[in-house]
Amino acid sequence: MLALILPMMSGYALAAEKVRYCDYPVYPPISWSDGKQVRGLAPSVVKKLFSQLGYDVEVVVLGNWKRCLLDAAEGRVDVVLAYSTVQREQSMLFSTVPVLREEVALFINRQHPVKFERLQDLANYRGGLLFGESYGVEFDRMVAQNNNIEWVSDSRQNFGKLIRGRIDFITQERRTGQLYVESLPGAQDIVALPTALSVDYLRIAVSRRSPLATRMPDINAQLQRMVDAGDIERLLNESEVTYRDMINLPANAQ
Repeated sequence: MLALILPMMSGYALAAEKVRYCDYPVYPPISWSDGKQVRGLAPSVVKKLFSQLGYDVEVVVLGNWKRCLLDAAEGRVDVVLAYSTVQREQSMLFSTVPVLREEVALFINRQHPVKFERLQDLANYRGGLLFGESYGVEFDRMVAQNNNIEWVSDSRQNFGKLIRGRIDFITQERRTGQLYVESLPGAQDIVALPTALSVDYLRIAVSRRSPLATRMPDINAQLQRMVDAGDIERLLNESEVTYRDMINLPANAQ
């Protein structure tokens, strides 16, 4: 009887060591889908980090970023990569060691100039955001007060609307936006304004309802070792090269 119980217990232990990581892969080089799997810096960091802590990683892809955040808040997934906000900190624990510094830029169409010197200037224009995106308390307040944002679930859709002049601006992480502009037909007039809207840090966020919540000191320590070893920078560079190679493939080769 004992011989039968032990394998069952062993299988249960292995199942308990799985981390559910939620990604919305529309932010190259941070994360994107090649049609078969999620690629990019974010899933690579999560897999490397948690494998070194003894976990298997299951990647969960949902319909939009808001769903990822909701599932993390409710404990249906263990981990996301996100900016820290007061609201999110109520349901998630954020790594003290950042994964990546990100600069949020304003992308506009040169055919439809936008005057931007301070945040409130954007109240005069129509913008585009992805469901669930937040760029700080002041920006979110401006959006709520002026109701001037069109919400979509896909960045390419957003840039398409900007190209056609249906919206006036997009707030987007600068690296991600530049990669889209490079590859989208008709995007020759889409530019990022030099003044950053904000600077923030992408962090490992663990659901407070996850068993992983007790391991935040270990997560921070391992993440710091990865930063010190240059792993994050290397994975970012690899991700950018891989994405550019993928979008430059002939259509029938993808």
